[in-house]
Amino acid sequence: MPCLNISTNVKLDGVDTSSILSEATSTVANIIGKPEAYVMIVLKGSVPMSFGGTEDPAAYGELVSIGGLNPDVNKKLSAAISAILEKKLSVPKSRFFIKFYDTKAHQSREHAQCLHAVHQH
Repeated sequence: MPCLNISTNVKLDGVDTSSILSEATSTVANIIGKPEAYVMIVLKGSVPMSFGGTEDPAAYGELVSIGGLNPDVNKKLSAAISAILEKKLSVPKSRFFIKFYDTKAHQSREHAQCLHAVHQH
């Protein structure tokens, strides 16, 4: 289940957050190739945040997925999500940072390390 957490210093009062959540859900699902029913989006506003030494509109995101992430997908997701934030919240694309975390890849590495440790003994 992909989960996208977005924090921004923009106030969300009066903002149509439903449209942001809906657009982000379909974007993540389409780019990763997972059903929308499995995608979770969390949007937090009014978060104290500084980017580049200023408190101008900015956002930080973390996307966690069980598989489906790679450098090409990450690049597409970053561009698409930053476009949504620019359009809906006036956060410039240059003031958005996103971190990707593929738990499947991480688990595979951990599993390989555990197997290596087991075979050492």
